[in-house]
Amino acid sequence: MPFEKTLDYQVDHTLAGRLGKEIYEKAIEQQKIISEQDYATIKFLGERAIRPPFRTPVHKTPADHGMHVWEDIYFPSSDGIPLEGWYIPSVKGESDKLIIINHPLPMSRSGFTGHFGEPFSSVDDLEIDFVIEMKHLSDAGYNILAYDLRNHGNSGTANNNICGIGRYEWRDVVGAQNYVNNHPELSKMKVALYNRCTGGNAAYEAMYKHPELFENIVCFFGPMTLCMTAMMKKFAGYAGVGQYMELMAFEQLKLGGFTHYEMDPKPFAPAVKIPYFMAEVLDDAWTDNPNDAQAIFDLIGSAEKELFWIEGTNRRFDAYNYFGQYPEKMIAFFDKYMK
Repeated sequence: MPFEKTLDYQVDHTLAGRLGKEIYEKAIEQQKIISEQDYATIKFLGERAIRPPFRTPVHKTPADHGMHVWEDIYFPSSDGIPLEGWYIPSVKGESDKLIIINHPLPMSRSGFTGHFGEPFSSVDDLEIDFVIEMKHLSDAGYNILAYDLRNHGNSGTANNNICGIGRYEWRDVVGAQNYVNNHPELSKMKVALYNRCTGGNAAYEAMYKHPELFENIVCFFGPMTLCMTAMMKKFAGYAGVGQYMELMAFEQLKLGGFTHYEMDPKPFAPAVKIPYFMAEVLDDAWTDNPNDAQAIFDLIGSAEKELFWIEGTNRRFDAYNYFGQYPEKMIAFFDKYMK
């Protein structure tokens, strides 16, 4: 008997594990009624959520902030993607304390170059300086290992240049942890994580999948994690296409990415069981705070955790400079748990 492919077969079996029948059927109905202009907007937003529109260069070095001794390092992610980074010993001299740092989409280990103009200023015209934070930590007696996630900075290209907001990048967190755990000197140090946004989501999932690799981590500083649906609903609402979220997810799937529903750190947050610090913009214009951040924070598995609200701005990118300008809480957190 010849094989007959039916729509029911496609929906009930092929799509059930990703979109699901209900979301798929809504997406198809939305596809029938959406205007050409709105469809173009949905496609644009959907792609921006899964594929970095550019690579932010590593625009500063440690020397720019007086850290004149550092080492360029490289190591593989757990799936073999080459990752580039720095090892910066404390300017205070020999230290047994190490902080592993990564970054958000679409930045690099050094920050963001909105002040360079296009294409970066199409996201935000702000310069973000992560190296000054490394200087504050170095001055406080900490060694630093900072690295670029896949498809960012100077690290390798992978997954058709798709960003999973943690769903692929957890493999990079595992790669960094393997590098430290197998290093003859770094493996003997007290180790903490400083993972922001995409990097924080990635760390949740890495801890969920490989808890045994993180047994030596003493604390986790994790600003700005988010669920991508909360962000994309905000952007879609601003563009007047908020009623087409199912269609946006369908377009993301068609592009080979994760859907915004799948780019959610909440299923993995309970795996974080070490002392944890979260910082978020209370009135973030790009996401649904305080609801989104609070929902993630509530699921963090640590008995010792703090959620700090950054107020006085609604610009998400302002928060990425916050601890460079006001490092006291950051340093106090690490000092408390790494003494």
